[in-house]
Amino acid sequence: MTSALLTDLYQLTMLQGYWHEGMEETAVFELFVRKFPPRRNFLLAAGLEQAIEYLENLAFEQQEIAYLRQTGLFDDRFLDRLAGLTFSGDVDAMPEGTVFFPNEPILRVVAPLPQAQLVETRLINLLQFQTLIASKAARCVLAAPGKNLVDFGLRRAHGSEAGILAARAAYLAGFGGSSNVAAGMKFSIPVFGTMAHSYIMAHDDELAAFRGFALSQPQNVVLLIDTYDTLAAVDKVIALAGELAQRNIPVKAVRIDSGDLATLAKEVRKKLDAAGLRQTGIFASGDLDEYTLQRFNAQNAPIDGFGVGTRLTTSSDAPYLNCAYKLQEYAGIPRRKVSSGKQTWPGRKQIYRRYDEKGVLAGDILTTADDAQEGEPLLRPVMRKGKRLHPPESLETIRRRTAMELECLPADLKELERESTLTVEISTALRELTRQTDLRLGLI
Repeated sequence: MTSALLTDLYQLTMLQGYWHEGMEETAVFELFVRKFPPRRNFLLAAGLEQAIEYLENLAFEQQEIAYLRQTGLFDDRFLDRLAGLTFSGDVDAMPEGTVFFPNEPILRVVAPLPQAQLVETRLINLLQFQTLIASKAARCVLAAPGKNLVDFGLRRAHGSEAGILAARAAYLAGFGGSSNVAAGMKFSIPVFGTMAHSYIMAHDDELAAFRGFALSQPQNVVLLIDTYDTLAAVDKVIALAGELAQRNIPVKAVRIDSGDLATLAKEVRKKLDAAGLRQTGIFASGDLDEYTLQRFNAQNAPIDGFGVGTRLTTSSDAPYLNCAYKLQEYAGIPRRKVSSGKQTWPGRKQIYRRYDEKGVLAGDILTTADDAQEGEPLLRPVMRKGKRLHPPESLETIRRRTAMELECLPADLKELERESTLTVEISTALRELTRQTDLRLGLI
């Protein structure tokens, strides 16, 4: 999915308009989230690596130019020019795994206007989705501290790219791995998986199914026990465990996929412990999200890990983010949108983050790029003249950053149900630039 045509038509019609008018001076665009979905107190920046890859490789293939030519919508001379377009601009961005808040730019593009305009759709597409899923996954991590969480969402993802990128986003947010084998290969994410109910049902006897699987997968004996009678199946697992012990094959875990998971887990744990199988874990799955995980945690359910699928990969309670990629400066002049409910702050900006004496996040200030403030600047250079400045970060590096970011959150931002009152401070310099811009536009 690297085609330069992976964009909206109006990007190309605007480019032709710019070409006709000779508008190719430097433009500054910033990507941000205007307003958070309900019950989201923070978001987690993700998808930057894919955005950089897209910008590095941006180019139109001959067949794509031929397709545009046959639409009859474009000037032939414009298409000849478009055929040579590449990205030669600068990009500053928040590192992946950084917590951010409304109206804070997570990425800034500085490039000739046609280039900066063209990339809008795909940049939103890439950054919005992984940020959405990483933020949902981070909430799951906060709700189930110390548990092994696994992405199970591929089969319900909205397409193959979504499934693969969701696995990446969940992993960088703190999940232990994914069932998605393609994501495992592409991103070196640990992969997890055992059996489906069909494996059990294909056998005439449940115990025979367990035995056959254990002998086939001696290093990965996780047995699904809720196909028929969950507690009766545990007794069969216990009987089989003694037989397998003679072959030095441990029963790693049992998995429950339906029913009252917390109550069943407690009963299963009692049976396993009584049989001396204290090292055999319990893994649960089935329509899980951060709210169910939080409830299990409150109930002290003895579940060691969870497979989180549909509700994660679709971010079911908040399936989109109100992302915007807006022009903030053109030809050296600050620009801003003033539409009702969609006003923007003009000019190039920076965010400075402050922490209290305990290292807990105390607040952010949004200001102009040239107005240095106390705190940690969040936007950092990542591309110059169309080339990346640093090798791709490993997912392990991003995971460590994410863990530190979540650890530094104040308690109210970690709440799943209660919305935080944290607001981003707007600097005097940015307010003054806005006033000057409004004066120039004749708005005041």
